[in-house]
Amino acid sequence: MNKHILIVGGGYVGLYTALRLQQKLRTELRDGEVRITIIDPHSYMTYQPFLPEAAAGNLSPRHVVAPLRRVLPKVSVLNGTVTAVDHGERSVTFQPVKGEPRQIAYDVIVMAAGSISRTLPIPGLTDIGIGFKTVGEAIALRNRVLHLLDFAESTEDVEARRRALTFVVVGAGFAGVEALAELEDMAKHSTRYYRNITPADIRWVLVEATNRVLPEVGPEMGKWTLEQLRERGIEVKLDTRLESCEGGHVVLSDGTEFDAETLVWTAGVKPSPVVNDGGLPLDERGRIKTTTRLTVAGVTDAFAAGDAAGVPDVTNPGQYCAPNAQHAVRQAKVLADNLVRHLRGQELVDYRHKYVGSVAGLGLHQGVANVYGVKLRGFPAWFMHRTYHLSRVPTLNRKVRVVVDWTLALFFKRETISLGEMEHPRDGFRAAVATTRR
Repeated sequence: MNKHILIVGGGYVGLYTALRLQQKLRTELRDGEVRITIIDPHSYMTYQPFLPEAAAGNLSPRHVVAPLRRVLPKVSVLNGTVTAVDHGERSVTFQPVKGEPRQIAYDVIVMAAGSISRTLPIPGLTDIGIGFKTVGEAIALRNRVLHLLDFAESTEDVEARRRALTFVVVGAGFAGVEALAELEDMAKHSTRYYRNITPADIRWVLVEATNRVLPEVGPEMGKWTLEQLRERGIEVKLDTRLESCEGGHVVLSDGTEFDAETLVWTAGVKPSPVVNDGGLPLDERGRIKTTTRLTVAGVTDAFAAGDAAGVPDVTNPGQYCAPNAQHAVRQAKVLADNLVRHLRGQELVDYRHKYVGSVAGLGLHQGVANVYGVKLRGFPAWFMHRTYHLSRVPTLNRKVRVVVDWTLALFFKRETISLGEMEHPRDGFRAAVATTRR
């Protein structure tokens, strides 16, 4: 056989596909008949549904990621990016983290590059904006919130204090609502350690361009979530767009203007840029055009799934599968099985799913869920949210570590320490050098 399978991307689809291939092709991998390579900028896969809890300090950042090399001992992991795909020649241009680019040949390619934040040309967005897709962004945001609480406690400038304690989240989908709820809960908890800051001093603003929040859980549960957020003092602005935020001065389409130090952007995603340089057919939304069998349309020896792929939804003709974790994990299983069938000359099967529902966490002991038509809210939904995502975390090792974190959180208070200096570890040393030179 002597086949080389190249997987571009080490996220949900990349990791779960390789994990299943590692099990299904155990003999072929041992005998050298099949080789599997994953290319990803990072050496780990991030379980994104747990990013809000990592940002809030309920989970250790190390426990929301799965190390690729440990989980996939029979797979070669290369850290870097794919800058171009020449499927005609069955090769990609690989740019390592350091060093010169080189060509890597393959026999079968799996495009699992995922997505990046979808931004708009809004003036000043990079001045105060931060995304919420990576563990680095989640921890940086946590440090930022706690640092600004420290600053507000220490300053006597009323305007600077008000600006520091104003936080804006744009986008009311899963990422935005869960991030906002967890961070608001953490900040409110942290105020007990400050003499001059109360929960009422902290302003949270959620901006959403449509007329509802959490559309994934349905109108009824979305309305309940909206009421809960507003009861917590969070300003929710629906049918509103961010017009600009130059220099931290936020201007909204409803005429509201105010200053803020922090803006979290969660207003959707778009396919990874590598799909534009892949030489593979794209659909009208810029995703790789994919068949119901997770093969690239009109191309042989190429598969795609996840956020970067436009996978037709066979249960809802004319529609496509949503770019979420639930689909990515399920697609990876079918993709891996179809890869094995492809190598063995067997007929491939369609990706067909049954909608389970959606769950979302809204801070400690609060959640909302719509699972198999059963609607839950409050503690039961929060418990279901944790249980469901725990079952989906890859490897027993990570499951145990997450449970340990949660168990410790029952007996000990959350840490409210800003470690922002970790983002600039050389600043202190540079200052010491500068002092020595004087």
